[in-house]
Amino acid sequence: MPARYWVLSGLLAAAPDLDAVGFWFGVPYASLLGHRGLTHSIPFAATIAGLVVLLAFRRPLPISRWRIWLQLFLATASHGLFDMLTDGGLGIALWSPFSNERLFFPWTPVEVSPLYPSAFFSEWGWKVVCNEAVWVMLPTVGLLAGVEVIRALNASKRKSAAI
Repeated sequence: MPARYWVLSGLLAAAPDLDAVGFWFGVPYASLLGHRGLTHSIPFAATIAGLVVLLAFRRPLPISRWRIWLQLFLATASHGLFDMLTDGGLGIALWSPFSNERLFFPWTPVEVSPLYPSAFFSEWGWKVVCNEAVWVMLPTVGLLAGVEVIRALNASKRKSAAI
């Protein structure tokens, strides 16, 4: 895949937090455009992924545009879903703009991150990084390792079947 695929995947995974700039402009936290509002929703993830596919992936590619859309959608939607595991804030407007109800998962093991850089580079920020290492990074590495093991086993089966 071209580099733009990987760069855009990373950017879209972080994009929902662009709504935090609303704090500087007086946007109320609980509003549709407030932090963890519209930009953290499933409809937003679907829409932004579609727009990016239309604008950035016009030429023929090794995989279909639907698969690219799915990857970009999952990258964007994962942000809101992970935020639903945090222990602070008002929750996520997962279905915005159709509903502005703020939701959390029943289990919220991830410490909420500070919004301001000065607070992030503090003891609180360090605690958040350590907490996310346990609840986000380690499971992700485990999942990726499991996928690689399955791929290797399947490749081995295909190789032995061809012999």
